[in-house]
Amino acid sequence: MASVQIAVCGPAECTMQETGLARRVGELLAEAGAVVLCGGGAGVMAAVAAGARSRGGLVVGVWSGDSPAGASPDLSATVVTGMGQARNAILVRSADALISIGGSWGTLSEIALGMRRGDLPVVSLGGWRIHAADGAPVPGVHHVGTPEAAVEHALRG
Repeated sequence: MASVQIAVCGPAECTMQETGLARRVGELLAEAGAVVLCGGGAGVMAAVAAGARSRGGLVVGVWSGDSPAGASPDLSATVVTGMGQARNAILVRSADALISIGGSWGTLSEIALGMRRGDLPVVSLGGWRIHAADGAPVPGVHHVGTPEAAVEHALRG
């Protein structure tokens, strides 16, 4: 049986709080036996990779660059796409669930791609809250306050 693959996205330039949240999410996903997918770079991506690897987890980086240079050293494997931000579509399509931590424009694109997929649980931990023109929250993204709740919801699917 294949392992569940959980994508974790967030900004390359993040706060210390977001770093801590991402590291804990990585630890919890590894402890649950999930394969962690991420963009493979700095910030949230590096923190989730470090957390997962610290617990013996498998971490696959879907890297935007033309070579593995600059990717997080905690990745188990690096998929070199040379696609820049377009690699977000590959990351989201490869996931069984998506956890976003914090917010950047790239993170927002991953959330949007996940929601457009239609069958992907999307969880936000301290990140984007999207509202319609009338101010009403756009349904679909599940907002949580802790790494434990994020992982639980992602694994429940």
